[in-house]
Amino acid sequence: MKEPSTGYDPSVDPAPGLAEPSVAEPSVAEPSIMDPRVMDPQQELVRRAGLADDDVDQVVRVLEGLRRWREAERRASEASRRYMNLGETDMKAVRFVIAQRNQGRVATPGAIAAHLGITTASTTKLLDRLVAGGHVRRFPHPSDRRSLAIEVSDETRRVARETVGRSHARRFDAVARLTPQEREVVARFLEDLAATGEDVPEPPAA
Repeated sequence: MKEPSTGYDPSVDPAPGLAEPSVAEPSVAEPSIMDPRVMDPQQELVRRAGLADDDVDQVVRVLEGLRRWREAERRASEASRRYMNLGETDMKAVRFVIAQRNQGRVATPGAIAAHLGITTASTTKLLDRLVAGGHVRRFPHPSDRRSLAIEVSDETRRVARETVGRSHARRFDAVARLTPQEREVVARFLEDLAATGEDVPEPPAA
């Protein structure tokens, strides 16, 4: 005996009570804030005459790569400082003292102040913090009775090596993989890029 029809055809309609499967919308890439076509469409600042869209795309790719690298550097630096409970200037001082020792030099408060571009008073406070945290110790200078020598503790040196040191090693390897010609191009590019920040105008007085 033929079953009565229910009016439901599974080949046409979804099962009762179930929503129809949604069709995924194609993903659209977010426009890059590094793209002058997005940020400066009228070419008031960035002139794009003579550059095809492919050329602009390539320039934007380089700038995006730099942005991602800066973000990665920032995250790694913050993670290292948090782990060692150090501020940015304190970390720079620790790295400088380590570098001085690696070169067979004695790190002094005066040398640290000159390297960081800070005053003697600020250097004294910085060293007080580092000594209190067990990161460095002061002791008499081996050849200059008027000065002190600064040395990083073994534990802080080990932690710095495992964090900042390993990050630097990876950066070095990335550059070493380039050919001499490629490194020359990259070096000139970065030098030109650094020079763009040398003539930044001072903000107007309030």
